[in-house]
Amino acid sequence: MSNLAKQIEILNKELSKQLPDEINELFAQSIKDLKDQKIEEKAMTVGMSLPPFSLMNSESQKIDSQQLLGQYDKVVLFFFRGSWCPYCNLELRAIQELLVNNQLDRVGILAISPQLTTYSKQLIAENNLAFELLFDQNNELAKKLGIAFTLQDYAQVAYSGLGIDLSSFNGNNSNELPIPAVFVVDKNAIITYSFVDSNYTSRIDIDLLLKQL
Repeated sequence: MSNLAKQIEILNKELSKQLPDEINELFAQSIKDLKDQKIEEKAMTVGMSLPPFSLMNSESQKIDSQQLLGQYDKVVLFFFRGSWCPYCNLELRAIQELLVNNQLDRVGILAISPQLTTYSKQLIAENNLAFELLFDQNNELAKKLGIAFTLQDYAQVAYSGLGIDLSSFNGNNSNELPIPAVFVVDKNAIITYSFVDSNYTSRIDIDLLLKQL
């Protein structure tokens, strides 16, 4: 079991104890409903071409995919829900650990979410992240990749009850989020590896990802 998987296992146990049973049940139902939508089957996958994009980073600078693909042998795109998500935070720290422990000079690492740049800038500072966090406004890129969804009303109410205001984080009232996903892309913009799981508590095996780089 990877370090990230162990941390997720601990987090699952902690949240199960800390959150009211009704909230845990709503989150479990939310995951089940997303699984029933079979979003994974609709997402872009290996062999497909990544749509070109130009997204803003935490410093409000445009990052162009074509330019990135010219700079690196491979580019890895991590889609995460937001800094309010504890599972996303664990994954982002695992990515940072991956960078620290391995020579990945020829690999570009990008984390992408619908949250406003202000929150991403804060997230970078708090976790000493050495990779870009990009702002996918209104989940436009996530939609093109087939991994965007609208959070169920009952789940949105549950999040609000925990003090998580998605409209503030994302700057709109759509309640749309990306499925946590990872895409490895080569210099020709071809997806060579993908991980998509509508269960947001399930994250990529970092050791397995390293083998794809």
